Amino acid sequence: MSSDDVENSSAPLIEHLTELRTRLIRSVMAFVIGMLACFYFAEPILNFLVEPIADILRSRGQDPQLIFTAPQEKFFVLFKISALAGLGLAFPVIAHQMWRFVAPGLYKNEQHAFLPFVIASPVLFILGASFAHYVVTPLAMNFFIGFGDIIPSITELLTSEGGSDVTGGEEQEISTIFLGSVRESLDITLKFIFAFGICFQLPVLLTLMGMAGLVSSEGLKNVRKYAVVGILVLAAVVTPPDVITQVILFSVVYLLYEISIWLVIMVERKQEKRLREEGYFDDENEGKHPEETP
Repeated sequence: MSSDDVENSSAPLIEHLTELRTRLIRSVMAFVIGMLACFYFAEPILNFLVEPIADILRSRGQDPQLIFTAPQEKFFVLFKISALAGLGLAFPVIAHQMWRFVAPGLYKNEQHAFLPFVIASPVLFILGASFAHYVVTPLAMNFFIGFGDIIPSITELLTSEGGSDVTGGEEQEISTIFLGSVRESLDITLKFIFAFGICFQLPVLLTLMGMAGLVSSEGLKNVRKYAVVGILVLAAVVTPPDVITQVILFSVVYLLYEISIWLVIMVERKQEKRLREEGYFDDENEGKHPEETP
């Protein structure tokens, strides 16, 4: 290869790298602006995220308050919230910059096929996050916080049945009360939100894999029993040891799996229709053994 060929082949690469740098700079600027804007509203966002815990505390007759045990803890909690909220606020700009970089390398039909998934992915994530915040988190927090009352209640019941006071009536029994840390409470809330938000991406992932030919509807049906086991394991890992929460997560993810199968079927039918129109399928010879085809 001559030196001119090397220069000509390197020019498009340099142009792509320059464009990539421009897209990244714009995305980072959008993220920084979004983070700074959300930092002003970080306190209301924090109150919204921990509202399920506050409702449980109110139902227990406690003050709906969380504590922080380190001077810098509250600041870093608000910083984390502003960073995540800023990322969500800047996501349309970031997605647009990614699309502007990738779209020129796609054909028209590929652009039309890929664009709905770019829109569906954040919508499904928001649905999963909302489901986690309004359904799963209250159930999980109610289980965790209420668990502290189970053992003392059992001990008190056994003591009353035995007819004797294990404390001797001289010393007051030590009691425990929930004083939630704002950092730890926020962390477990965000874990549920991201876990369910990612699980709700299952239809998008499997449909894209079906378009790429990596999976088929028949293959997904055949491994359905293994999918059930995998979903059960996932439900046991990402949820507390609460049967109700685990059943809810299993039901939702399995429903998404079945929806994904139908989406893959639709993709296969559309691809088959397109191949028929292009003449790759012969209706007269379809269904015949290859040796019978003239």
